[in-house]
Amino acid sequence: MAGKRLILMGPPGGGKGTQAKRLQDKYQIVQLSTGDMIRAAIKAGTSAGQQAKADVNAGKLVSDELVIAMIADRIDQPDCKSGFIFDGFPRTIPQAEALDRLLASKGLKLDAVIEVRVPDGKLIERISGRSTCAKCGEGYHDTFKRPKKDGVCDVCGGTEFTRRADDKAETVKTRLEAYHGQTAPLLPHYEKQGLLRVVDGDRNMDVISADLERVLGL
Repeated sequence: MAGKRLILMGPPGGGKGTQAKRLQDKYQIVQLSTGDMIRAAIKAGTSAGQQAKADVNAGKLVSDELVIAMIADRIDQPDCKSGFIFDGFPRTIPQAEALDRLLASKGLKLDAVIEVRVPDGKLIERISGRSTCAKCGEGYHDTFKRPKKDGVCDVCGGTEFTRRADDKAETVKTRLEAYHGQTAPLLPHYEKQGLLRVVDGDRNMDVISADLERVLGL
């Protein structure tokens, strides 16, 4: 696995974040989340962090240029020498092209871009059925993980459950439309470069992990 540089793609709720963490834990490569990078830069008060904070406070998206600058700094750090996984970036063709240029300027290239593919209908069921115990935070699902006793948390006995506002079926549909409209065009971009691999994400997490490792030749 040493030196593997990957992008993990897939729709919201498709499980790519879980798989990126599993690869990180098993092979000691770094999961790179641009959201985490932005928050860390803001907290550290770096020049890029100050610019990002100004964008966030103004209700704007952090600019692509700024994100790429943060990535450039991050992948120069020693822990990235053994490889890294981008999770949630790039999201658009301009970001993908900027990342291509950045890696080329450092003499690096991607080993693979993996799409964890899940049908929209399954994702809507998976995400919109989620709930959380308001007392202890234990997660449940209407179909896949119900409490042993209806309405009572298995862990703490709490009886109040909450659902995230963005987990409602209509909101999930909107998020999926945004994904298909903005991010899905990246797939042919990477397919042309011979980098794209597709893994069926509508299966048990352990089966998906094993398939990912097979695809990557691990």
